[in-house]
Amino acid sequence: MANLRNSVQLIGRLGKDPEVKTFDTGKKLATFSIATNSTYRNQKGEKVEETQWHSLVLWDNLADIAAQYLKKGNEIAIEGKLVHRTYETSTGEKRYITEISVNDMVMLSGK
Repeated sequence: MANLRNSVQLIGRLGKDPEVKTFDTGKKLATFSIATNSTYRNQKGEKVEETQWHSLVLWDNLADIAAQYLKKGNEIAIEGKLVHRTYETSTGEKRYITEISVNDMVMLSGK
């Protein structure tokens, strides 16, 4: 059960091509977002589709794979953990970010 703590699994489509950065240390970082869709019926019986956007962070080998193979619209399955962080803007405003640090990924779209 310990592996279930802070575990996220999602299937979604990329909203944009991955952005990749390489740091002075040689570490690589890829960031992009995926959309997940769900449908339900409201009280009137009308079908409602809801889209949620999730920010993803991939490091090193996964970042290389994402940069090489993933494009906007591709469908992927990911497994990772939620990460919450804060930063301060140049104007001193505090911002809060929730993102998913990806541990594993499966590309579901064809070539």
